[in-house]
Amino acid sequence: MGLAQMAKQRDVKIIEGEGKFISPHQINVELNDGTKKIIGFKSAIIAAGSQSSKIPNTPEDERIMDSTGALELKDIPKKLLIIGGGIIGLEMGTVYDALGSDVSVVELSDGLIQGCDRDIVRPLHKRMEKRFENIWLNTKVTGIDSKKEGVVVHFEGEDVPAEMTFDRVLVAVGRKPNGHKIDAEKAGVNVTEHGFINVDKQMKTNAGHIYAIGDIVGQPMLAHKATHEGKVAAEVIAGEKVEFQAMTIPSVAYTDPEIAWAGITEDEAKLQNIEIEKAVFPWAASGRAISTNRTEGMTKLIFNKQTNRIIGASIVGTNAGELIAEAVLSIEMGADAHDIGLSIHPHPTLSESVAMAAEIKEGTITDLYIKKK
Repeated sequence: MGLAQMAKQRDVKIIEGEGKFISPHQINVELNDGTKKIIGFKSAIIAAGSQSSKIPNTPEDERIMDSTGALELKDIPKKLLIIGGGIIGLEMGTVYDALGSDVSVVELSDGLIQGCDRDIVRPLHKRMEKRFENIWLNTKVTGIDSKKEGVVVHFEGEDVPAEMTFDRVLVAVGRKPNGHKIDAEKAGVNVTEHGFINVDKQMKTNAGHIYAIGDIVGQPMLAHKATHEGKVAAEVIAGEKVEFQAMTIPSVAYTDPEIAWAGITEDEAKLQNIEIEKAVFPWAASGRAISTNRTEGMTKLIFNKQTNRIIGASIVGTNAGELIAEAVLSIEMGADAHDIGLSIHPHPTLSESVAMAAEIKEGTITDLYIKKK
């Protein structure tokens, strides 16, 4: 409703229905009332997004949900299985755990939230181990059966049951772009085998007057990335000389505790042969974290050893998603450890942890005793 109101204020015409290209300058829209309407355009922005990926041979059963279905909250299942230990699955697991479900997570790889710094994932994993019924890593789902008494899931892995019955199953194994659902090829737009649409830095597709943004143009599939890409596309159409040039795009898992990261992780730096210095500030030394009894968090900063500039940051703890913004700005502005550590942060706050991590790097911290090498 908020978006509809903003569109109305700007004299933006909203047409609700399913649209597909029929030529380079036309789309056919099947309206919600069943009628059809052809709309011509000079320029277009494709923002068709993505949908939840499915597991092959999964039976049709309303008890087997994707992330959209899980948000509809038809009931609170006693036993819930989440297939996939990524951000979406763990966020929904956090919600259902808080509502009283016995939550189990099965993940094919050897760790939760792949791509995130392992040091930062560890405190989340430890807390979830205490709250969740099961976390099975290196485990494959080999079959799902829909039965009257529940959804029977078959597993393959070490120290896991061969099968178990659940009231509901949430499939959270990733998302796939909707590139093949809009007949883009009829407008001359190239779509990859997997449904992505390639664009340049001005968000232009191979058809120069058609642009694309968001999940459909590739990773990371995040709303805040899409928003910035949309602004770039609109400005280019309006004649501005701009392009999408983000140095880093932050990621946040709204779990409990939250996890947030931006820039290069320690593992990525090793793969890219970048010499780094890292600094970790444990929230056990944070007055604010102690006062809220949530000291499991930590703030980790990665610096380029040659330039002393910050190139990455990872945070785990309450409100990590809010705290990462300072690190994003620091990376974008080319800040070094001096800049961050010498910026006065309010006390007692969790935001201090960013400055204190920088002070650890500089060897100037007074809130912890660190023996000099």
